[in-house]
Amino acid sequence: MILRRCLAWDPDAAPDAPGSPLWFPRKLQGDGRHDSPERYGCLYASEEPLSAVVEELARFGGTSLAPADLRRGGLPLALAELGLADSAVLLDLDSPRILARTGLRPSLVATGERARTRAAAEAIHERLEVAGFRWWSAHESQWTNVTLFDRARGLLSVESVSVLRPDDELVGAAAAFLGLRVQGRADTRVDLT
Repeated sequence: MILRRCLAWDPDAAPDAPGSPLWFPRKLQGDGRHDSPERYGCLYASEEPLSAVVEELARFGGTSLAPADLRRGGLPLALAELGLADSAVLLDLDSPRILARTGLRPSLVATGERARTRAAAEAIHERLEVAGFRWWSAHESQWTNVTLFDRARGLLSVESVSVLRPDDELVGAAAAFLGLRVQGRADTRVDLT
């Protein structure tokens, strides 16, 4: 399975260091949807490239996007393609059978109430020996996001990394979805059909 992840990319970073596509940023976590840094680190990814970019750029929604916004901490924002081994087990929170088995309700899987989503992730981590879980994006329910626990580190490989630029079609599509005007770009409308 190929997953996509947006990150501030350092091409010289060791695999377990900040800036690496394989780094689980546990020491920086605490505010995210499924964060529980005292129990585990997690890596947020998506099956769809557009979802990964939208998740990263959503903080700018309704404003404009400048080239400087495609940098974090002096590093370029990049889209990494990660290979997840076929042996990895992901719990599918879009499955009614799995939701019933875990006692989760669909309305609580992608809610903005972080206490609820964190509690669900903690319960999954503690009760099940899975690499992570699949869930639908809060931005678009047809996009599948994946939260991987740090126990999945050895099941991941980096397939490719691409620096995001204001004139990239994917950045334009994410900007259009979020209602962002891309500075220096005449038209951000992209046909998503």
